[in-house]
Amino acid sequence: MTALLLATLTASAAHAADEADEGFLKMPLGKVTVIALSDGRFTLPASTLMVEARKGEVQEALSKAHLSDDVPTSVNAFLIDTGDKRILIDTGSGAFLGATLGQVSQHLQAAGYRPDQIDEVLITHLHADHVGGLIDRGRMVYPNAIVRVDAREKTFWEDRRNVGQVDASVKATFDAVATALKPYEAIGHVKTLASGETVGPGITAWSEPGHTAGHTGYRIVSDGKVLLVWGDLVHLAAAQFPDPKVTIRFDSTPADAVRSREKALAAASKSGYLVAGAHMAFPGIGTVGKAGSAYTWTPVER
Repeated sequence: MTALLLATLTASAAHAADEADEGFLKMPLGKVTVIALSDGRFTLPASTLMVEARKGEVQEALSKAHLSDDVPTSVNAFLIDTGDKRILIDTGSGAFLGATLGQVSQHLQAAGYRPDQIDEVLITHLHADHVGGLIDRGRMVYPNAIVRVDAREKTFWEDRRNVGQVDASVKATFDAVATALKPYEAIGHVKTLASGETVGPGITAWSEPGHTAGHTGYRIVSDGKVLLVWGDLVHLAAAQFPDPKVTIRFDSTPADAVRSREKALAAASKSGYLVAGAHMAFPGIGTVGKAGSAYTWTPVER
């Protein structure tokens, strides 16, 4: 996201593991195919970035999970292939955040797709690790795609008067947005969306405010199967599943981020549908369970 980050069910189980090692994982969802795409990993400094609801709980959670304070953290994007359309949700970091990230496009190609085959790009929010992969050296990576983003999100990050409203760790987002969207805007390929809007075959935009002004999830339904791509509702699973009230400095409005996370976790645990998270360990797809006041995460088999 910024210099702070820099510092700091396929044919067989064997085939799935091979795909995951290659940076992608294909799985069916009803009649569509979902492809998880790895952008790489960064190191999240938990004591610096996480904001506790109860003193000491983050370190307790890390200790229980056998993690150090510097947590290897995935960045994931997701391709939805409906057969008629290829819809990419988020694009990774591109060249914005260093050499360990920026791999979505190459893993897309490893999965058997060309960037020029992407029809739409749906953005969960405009932090650099989600929008940076739209461009490569100033040129469009997905030249035929329409880029869709929540209207509130676009308005916020394109207005530099809002710079004082965000944490220093994400101030570089204003520059990243201007750079990443520019070539698409020049040809009229950036369109806004609103919560509840149908944005693709069986795909609905889902408002998840708090992390950013227009943070948006995408609900994909096919043949009775459901997947919710929830963007950045969870950054540090080891701490935020036990206590959803733990926030991160990247959140624009922490109280709203907590409400969105608690609502999403409760709904997912009750329904049993699949969830895809940008910062869950690759492939980032799994199910949510309930354990008392805490939640649990069960990843899909790789």
